Amino acid sequence: MPPFNEFTVNPKEVAAERAVSYIQSGMTVGLGTGSTAAFAVKALAARLVEEHLDIRCLATSSAITQLAQDLGIPLADWTSVNRFDITIDGADEIDPEFRLIKGGGGALVREKLAAVVSDVEIIIVDPSKVKAALGAFPVPVAVVPFGWQSTRERLCEKFSCPVTTRNRPDGQLFLSDDGLHILDLASGAPLPDPERLDRELNSVVGVVEHGLFIGLCHRVVIGHADGVIEERTP
Repeated sequence: MPPFNEFTVNPKEVAAERAVSYIQSGMTVGLGTGSTAAFAVKALAARLVEEHLDIRCLATSSAITQLAQDLGIPLADWTSVNRFDITIDGADEIDPEFRLIKGGGGALVREKLAAVVSDVEIIIVDPSKVKAALGAFPVPVAVVPFGWQSTRERLCEKFSCPVTTRNRPDGQLFLSDDGLHILDLASGAPLPDPERLDRELNSVVGVVEHGLFIGLCHRVVIGHADGVIEERTP
């Protein structure tokens, strides 16, 4: 007979619930993008019903904006928000130095804009996203549509690695909510110097932003399938 406490939960869901527990009345909250962030939005909506929190939120994508509206979460916009008390978001990878790769959902520009003005950035993940080094997941790069082919060629030449286009299910080029194309830079190996790559990507003409988030994570919440929640801070 299995142990009495042997059970399975959704790791992202339990991590999201823990992250949302840090939100208090009076806060301005940034809502990240993606399936993991969606769990946080749902957990926050439940707290609003139960506790009648007085908060205002800003979402980093149209999909999360719609979900928040459907769940009755009060939303603000950039005309009334210039800083977040907390932003809750997911990540595609995180390393021991709390450096992240984000942007698998294509919202990396808005997610980074929220992160840089957040007093606390909480990242929620399952154990599969915790890596010894970044690089297994390609680094998303948001580029201006005009001349994107040239930008891609220069990225390939500069970094000597495959740079693929992000496509929609119908085969057309993906467009972010900001009208940008996403190119995925696949190193195929652990990144030896993420800080240097950050600087070099920023120097490429045509690149608007990229998915390396360095020095922006203040707390990571890791959910496990057995219900255990692990928290780490830099």
